[in-house]
Amino acid sequence: MGVCIIKQQQLMFKNIKQDIPASIVVFFVALPLCLGIALASGAPLFSGLIAGIVGGILVGFLSGSEIGVSGPAAGLAAIVLTAIGTLGGFENFLLAVVLGGAIQIVFGLLKAGVIGYYFPSSVIKGMLTGIGIIIILKQIPHFFGYDADPEGDFAFMQIDGQNTFSEILAPLNGIQTGPTIVAVIGLGVLLLWDKILSKKGKIFTLIQGPLVAVVIGIIYFVVTKDNQALSINASHLVQVPVPEDLASFKAQFTSPNFSGIGNPEVWVVAFTIALVASLETLLCVEATDKLDPDKRVTPTNRELLAQGAGNMFSGLIGGLPVTQVIVRSSANIQSGGKSKLAAILHGFLLLISVMIIPKLLNMIPLSVLASILFIVGYKLAKPALFKKMYLLGWKQFVPFIVTVMGIIFTDLLIGIALGLAVGIVVVLVKSFQNSHFLHIEDNSNGKHKIKMTLAEEVTFFNKGAILKELDQLPPNSHLELDVRKTRFLDYDIIEILEDFTEKAVLRNIDITLVSESETVSNPQSFVAFFNLSPKKA
Repeated sequence: MGVCIIKQQQLMFKNIKQDIPASIVVFFVALPLCLGIALASGAPLFSGLIAGIVGGILVGFLSGSEIGVSGPAAGLAAIVLTAIGTLGGFENFLLAVVLGGAIQIVFGLLKAGVIGYYFPSSVIKGMLTGIGIIIILKQIPHFFGYDADPEGDFAFMQIDGQNTFSEILAPLNGIQTGPTIVAVIGLGVLLLWDKILSKKGKIFTLIQGPLVAVVIGIIYFVVTKDNQALSINASHLVQVPVPEDLASFKAQFTSPNFSGIGNPEVWVVAFTIALVASLETLLCVEATDKLDPDKRVTPTNRELLAQGAGNMFSGLIGGLPVTQVIVRSSANIQSGGKSKLAAILHGFLLLISVMIIPKLLNMIPLSVLASILFIVGYKLAKPALFKKMYLLGWKQFVPFIVTVMGIIFTDLLIGIALGLAVGIVVVLVKSFQNSHFLHIEDNSNGKHKIKMTLAEEVTFFNKGAILKELDQLPPNSHLELDVRKTRFLDYDIIEILEDFTEKAVLRNIDITLVSESETVSNPQSFVAFFNLSPKKA
C-alpha cells in the first residue's frame, strides 16, 4: 500500500508544469460557481466554498480520476433549497449531507459504480453538448453586467422568475458599460491566447489566458472605480464573505445537528442526496473519460467511495453536498491538466484565497469570468459535433439531440433521463428488427420455401416482429425454422410458435425445426421440443 501511494505521488508531480496553470483556471471557474450554487440553494455563501475546497483537496486526493474535479453541483441546488426548509434549518440539512455521504460509501462497497457504464455514448455526448450550450446561454446576461440570476443556476426555470431565454433578453434594456467593456477585452485576450500566443512560446503556456483576463479585470475595476460612466458596481463583482479576524473566519463553519438522526425526513433527504449525487458523479466520470486526451478509465466504485467521504466531511464542517462536476472538469482538461494534482491545487487555492485575499477576490468582475466560461461552453458544444452525430445515423443522433434539448429546456437529470429513454426505445426498435433473418426461395414442387433464422437472443421484445412474419407466410409453403445460433429463446416466443402450429395445419404450411442436436419435421409441440432439447427455453 505504501509503495502504491509513493508511486501515485510521483505520478502526480510528474506533470506539475501543466497542472499548476490548469488549477488556476479551474479556480477562477469554480469560485463564482461555488458562491452562486450556494445562493441558489438558499444556503450560506461560505458553505459553497467549503464544498469546493473539500471537493478539490479531499475528494481530489481519494479519487481515482486523474482529470475530474469535484465541488458543489448545480443539479442538487433545488434539492438543497427544498430540504433546508423541510428539515427546519441548515444544521439539520448538514446531518442529511453526512448521512448521504455514508450511503454513498455503501454504494461504493456494493460495487454500484457499474451503473455508469450503462449510459449510451450518444447520451453522454448529448450531456456534454447540452451543458456547453447552457453555460453559454446562462453567461450572456453576466457578460453584459446583468446579474439578477446567480451563477450555477442551470435550470430552465430560474430562481429569479425568468427562464434561460427571457433572461438573455433582459439586459438589452440596460447594458452595463463597465462590465461589458471588460468582458469584451477579456474575451479578446482569451481568443488571442488560445489561437495565437499559446503557440508562440512556453511562457504563454505556463501563464494561462484566463489568469491574464482576470488580472486585467481587477486593474480595470481599480482604475475606473471613480468614473461614473465606466465603473463596475459592487453587485457585478465576485462576493466572497470577508471575515474581520480569525475568530469570525472560524465562525463560518457549522456543525450538523446530530440530535435529528432519528427524524425519518432526514434519512429521506440523505438517500435522495446520495442517489442524485452518485448518479451525477457517474455521468460526469463517463463524460470526462471521453474528453480525456489520454483515454484513461476512472474506477467508478472508488469514485463513489471518494465522493462519499467528501460529502461526510463537507457536511461535518458546514459545506454543501459535492459531486464530480463537468464544468470544472472540462475546464481542467481544456487548460491542459494532466493529473489529479490540478484538482487538489485548485482546492488549496480556494482555501488560501478566502483566508488571505478575500478583498482582492471581490474585485474580480463577474463579466470577465463569464468570458472564460464562454470558451469552456463553446469547446463542449462545437457545431462540428452536431454534424458528426447526424452523419452517424438516426440511432445516434436522436438520443443525442433529445438529451441536448432536454437539458436546455428542463435540467441536467431530466434531460439525461429523456435521452436515455429514447436510447432504450432505439435499442428496442433494433431488437425488433434484428430478431430474425428471412430467406425465401421457390422449390420445384411449387411450394415457397421460407427459411427463418432466429437471432442469438430472442426475447418478448421480438414477439411483434416474429408474429407479423408468421402471419404473412403464404398458404402451401414450407417454413424451415433455424435455431442453431439461438442461445436464449423466451417462453413468449415458444408460445407464439406453439400457436402457429395449429394455424400451419389449416394453411397447409409444413414446418421443419432445425437445432444443433436434431432436425424435426412438423413438430407436434414446440414446448416439448425445447424442454427436451439441449437448448432449453
